[in-house]
Amino acid sequence: MSILTTLIARVSDGLVLAGSMVDEKGHDLMTCKNQAKRIFKQLGPSSPPSLSIEAGPYFFHYIVEHGVCYLMLCQRSFPRKLAFAYLQDLSKQFNLAHGKDVERAPRPYAFVAFDIQIQKTKRQYTDMRSQRLEQLDEDLQDVRSIMTKNITEVLGRGERLDTVQDLSSRLKEESTKFKVGATQLKNLASWNRFWPLAAVGAVVGGLLYIRFKYF
Repeated sequence: MSILTTLIARVSDGLVLAGSMVDEKGHDLMTCKNQAKRIFKQLGPSSPPSLSIEAGPYFFHYIVEHGVCYLMLCQRSFPRKLAFAYLQDLSKQFNLAHGKDVERAPRPYAFVAFDIQIQKTKRQYTDMRSQRLEQLDEDLQDVRSIMTKNITEVLGRGERLDTVQDLSSRLKEESTKFKVGATQLKNLASWNRFWPLAAVGAVVGGLLYIRFKYF
């Protein structure tokens, strides 16, 4: 099984609303479950709406929609495009079934019955993987634009995931400024290279003008 864990949580307080886990020999799912809960606790209003997190031989992928985080743990070999399609599919189903009740959920796993739908959707995305990849090529957003972080980066420093988004935005702004500055420097270098020729040309043109006009 390529999808090992699926958890759905409320972003405002990290409360787990529904989930599904499978047993895999030699894999400590409880450790990953605790890591997932820590990820939920670090979410905030400015957190990345989608993120991939490396965790050894596995990957956490999540999306945030309508104040709810949909997170999965899968093997590295599981296609990212398919993973995010799976999460988006779950988001639509969960929002349709329980979207109005999310903020009123009083306890963990308030929507435990949604596990049936998770299992059904999981089978669809694992049993028909090759066919679904072909269907998704044009329909799904380009997942290459989604950031990838390491689990130690996300959890090791204990910083909120808002910081990850802020750093990403800052880097993007600095990159834009650098690009503009580089263009200006390039233009300046071009001017410094050609202005002596332009000056010589102007002097020669002026002399020729004076010669033909007055002599």
